[in-house]
Amino acid sequence: MTGDENAATIQSVLVLEDNFLIVMDMEEMLAALGVTEVYTATTADRAMEIATEHPIDFAILDIRLGDETSFTVAEALIARGIKVGFTSGCGEILPLPNHLRDVPRIEKPFTEGSLSSLIAAALRSRSP
Repeated sequence: MTGDENAATIQSVLVLEDNFLIVMDMEEMLAALGVTEVYTATTADRAMEIATEHPIDFAILDIRLGDETSFTVAEALIARGIKVGFTSGCGEILPLPNHLRDVPRIEKPFTEGSLSSLIAAALRSRSP
């Protein structure tokens, strides 16, 4: 099964990203991969609200959000059985907590192909 076929099984994605231009690019890439619903948030609090209000199949979380990280969001979503993947800025060295080290991660800037690979890797990863 290719990455595109894996991505096609994902219909609704939560994107937690604080850069508007990256959000716009991700929305286009996810649509090209067959995702029908993309919910976006720029803060961890808003991401948690969205996850409560909407069914989410997958979440793409920027690790660093200004002065905070997305780790608490990842933990909450994983606890609910939602697969997640991380994105991070080029050269960013922020150690992941031990319990999140198995979460797939891609570096920015990314492409549709690397985004598809992130989703595929997360779907293949062990269950929470």
